[in-house]
Amino acid sequence: MQTIAPTLSTLVLGEAAVHGRLAVFPLTGADAPGPDYLTLDEALAAKTLRITEVSAAGSVPELKAVNSGERPVLLLDGEQLVGAKQNRILNLSILVPAHAEITIPVSCVEAGRWASRSYGFSASRSAAFARLRAAKAAHVSESLASGAGRHSHQGEVWDAIAMKMERMNSRSHTSAMDDVFERFDDDVAAFERSIGSVAGQRGALFGIGGRIAGLDVFDRAATFDRVRDKLVRSYALDALEPDVGDAVPDQDGARRFLDALRIASARRYPAVGMGEDVRLEGLGLCGAALVADRALVHLCAFARPAVENGNGPEKTFMAGRRRGMY
Repeated sequence: MQTIAPTLSTLVLGEAAVHGRLAVFPLTGADAPGPDYLTLDEALAAKTLRITEVSAAGSVPELKAVNSGERPVLLLDGEQLVGAKQNRILNLSILVPAHAEITIPVSCVEAGRWASRSYGFSASRSAAFARLRAAKAAHVSESLASGAGRHSHQGEVWDAIAMKMERMNSRSHTSAMDDVFERFDDDVAAFERSIGSVAGQRGALFGIGGRIAGLDVFDRAATFDRVRDKLVRSYALDALEPDVGDAVPDQDGARRFLDALRIASARRYPAVGMGEDVRLEGLGLCGAALVADRALVHLCAFARPAVENGNGPEKTFMAGRRRGMY
């Protein structure tokens, strides 16, 4: 926590922007010195990054990233890649080094397809919905702690998407998470239009139905600006669920979440690409951070997920929200 706690202490918590049942508290502060990188969308647009299946046969939990550019590329935890044999999400945040080829850990979010639609992947407008990001973060931490790499519980990821579709009365012939976002695109877009950013905003706390659900913080405001809509869409899809209450979380809950995060326990591992992968566990929360060149490039944290129906990824997550810890 030598980097994480001091960084959090420099950020200022602002008043929430609210749309529907989603509240977004800005976190502002001066940019931190750190590596100069492109985001996924920037690198794909510049044609300096290519993400493909690892081979013609493919492998569900891993993809190949080739960066031919002069700058590293930041791949964001939960960011969705669409195309190739099936859609995937990033299991954690990764800095792909310049002029490098690496294998990246992913999870499938389209259980009903294993057939090529394109050679490479493109970036989706949406990241994984927040509940799924929370569950996956816990999965990856468990996998690393057991020495099994950076894997999710793939079956539970598929179950979470299936339950999401059931709760939101949505269907997809390939069980694709992206189809849920497409069905609710007009509703989700309304959140994007209503929730902007403020000067110097490096991150945000997100509250749903009166409880803090999670947080994302970056080393610089420009990065948050570039990925803000993906993050808002992620939380908006959860805020649209019919079981979510109408209450708005207050700043006290946001501060309690930040305080718990500052004292969370941390396990450090060499990152997949550049830097260190830090896995976080605290009172009622879990999360991860990517640290490179002594800078906190990305921090994400979530109200702790757990089980929905005895062995799935979401029920304790909802129970924690009902208990009102944050």
